[in-house]
Amino acid sequence: MKIKLILSVLLLITCLAASGQEKKSGKAKKNSSAGVEKGLIKVSIMYPFAEGKTFDMAYYETKHMPMVAAFLGSNLVKYTIEKGVASGIPNTPLPFMAIGSFYVKDLGDYQAAIGPNRDAIRADFPNYTNISPVILISEVVR
Repeated sequence: MKIKLILSVLLLITCLAASGQEKKSGKAKKNSSAGVEKGLIKVSIMYPFAEGKTFDMAYYETKHMPMVAAFLGSNLVKYTIEKGVASGIPNTPLPFMAIGSFYVKDLGDYQAAIGPNRDAIRADFPNYTNISPVILISEVVR
């Protein structure tokens, strides 16, 4: 019985020591739930829901987002696509039909890549939607 107790205590101490070393490393930590590093720039392109508005998710996923991702090159860490399914408040309209997000390392590099391609990106909108998107650029905090 004493040996089991001693082994349990040693295992606990080892785990705590390893956890302390991880905190001391000073490297950017990944958020394990989202797989996104603190300090990245997140560009969210949100498509508000409204009666009569349309959104072709298949085209957005297979054509539009890969096209924009290609413009971003090595600055792009990852991108996500979300399909709106409900509002946070029951029996209220869906706030967004879809949200596309790009996670990039550098805002300046993002802007330099998008600027010259802005017309091509906008010209593709009618292929999948009649919605004017709302864009939010933010920094990942956690």
